[in-house]
Amino acid sequence: MAKNINKDVVYKAAKPKEKDHMINDGEGLYLFVGKSGSKLWRFIYTFNRKQKKLALGGYPGITLEAARIKAEEARENIAKGLDPIEIKSEIKKARQLSVSNNKRVADGLPILNSFADLTEQWLKSVEHLTKPTTQTKKTSRLKRLAFPKLGDMAINQIKSSDILAILKPLIDKKQLETAHRLRGEISCIFSYAIVHNFADYDPAQPVAKQLPAQKVKHRAAIIDPVQVGQLIRDISNYNGTFVVQCAFRFSPLVFQRPGEIRQLFWSDIDLDAREWRPYISKTDFYHIVPLSTQAHAILTEIKPLTGSGQYVFPSSRGDGRPMSDGTIRTALKSLGYDSEVMTAHGFRTTASTLLNEQGWSPDAIERQLAHAPRDHVRAAYNRAQYLEERRRMMQSWADYLDNLKNGTVVMPFKKIGEITPYDQI
Repeated sequence: MAKNINKDVVYKAAKPKEKDHMINDGEGLYLFVGKSGSKLWRFIYTFNRKQKKLALGGYPGITLEAARIKAEEARENIAKGLDPIEIKSEIKKARQLSVSNNKRVADGLPILNSFADLTEQWLKSVEHLTKPTTQTKKTSRLKRLAFPKLGDMAINQIKSSDILAILKPLIDKKQLETAHRLRGEISCIFSYAIVHNFADYDPAQPVAKQLPAQKVKHRAAIIDPVQVGQLIRDISNYNGTFVVQCAFRFSPLVFQRPGEIRQLFWSDIDLDAREWRPYISKTDFYHIVPLSTQAHAILTEIKPLTGSGQYVFPSSRGDGRPMSDGTIRTALKSLGYDSEVMTAHGFRTTASTLLNEQGWSPDAIERQLAHAPRDHVRAAYNRAQYLEERRRMMQSWADYLDNLKNGTVVMPFKKIGEITPYDQI
């Protein structure tokens, strides 16, 4: 079929008629002349057995030479199995998306369909299922560690190698827990993207096998009764501020999580009932900690100093915040107990180990450690079921620590059916 049939003068001289008509330039290129006098370039072609018309623009804005170049590009795409109209549509969408994204960036919003955009969508979708502190940590981790490289990338263009690249520095620094958490969160984002048709697969999955396994590091704790006695004596002789002294002496008596102790609210204390009733964020339930005579005495002693405030153990800065999370760790270190020997969290291990050796009910010990079931009904039932036993256990534990502190030789209670060496004497 011939092409480039006419010279430009033919199209310039074209006049409107009673009906619309077209002037053929060859191989599918036509000038459409409307009865109103409008002149428009059209490329007519067949694709997948269907005849289609591609608009190339108006004449003379689009010159004859420009129209022929566009028609040739269309022919080349057809030869490659590509539909020129679909290509034009994609180009138009890309331009519109670019304009929209430029406006979003100017407004401080993430680029549409980018990793940052899908991350925000995912975070909102799980917000009602996540504790505020956990949500804040996830958001911060993703923005700090993933956004610099992945943030503006289209979600469906991210490869496994891109994800490994942001995890590699964490692996090199031996921050394996952070690396595993971040990879897991990225995988969740891709699961959300797949379900909502933004991506076809999860490139974070293959990366999991490239991360070194985490070595579980147990927090150090002293469990030998003689050494525990020395520790309690050292704590009683600690020369820090009065608030820290009280928090330090209180910790082994109640053996709750360090974060719960330093953020202890006066509103959660019932001195008359001799109970501390905290909300345990770790296991998402309300707990009861029976207060031994010794623990009660510490709270009674500090109340005149901090009782008018929110926290039992406030920060020394006087800024309304609780005691720093590193205070007890620092106090232990000042007494010669580094993190390889004893930690603030280690008071829980000490109590759990020795109370089990003394024959107390494992269920009662677990409840007192706030290892409660996630089922709230069951948690409430168990809390009430073991409360009286836990009251006796907490007073016995405080008395036991006093005896160790005073150097008294304390033999562990024998469990039912167990024969100790003393029974054989």
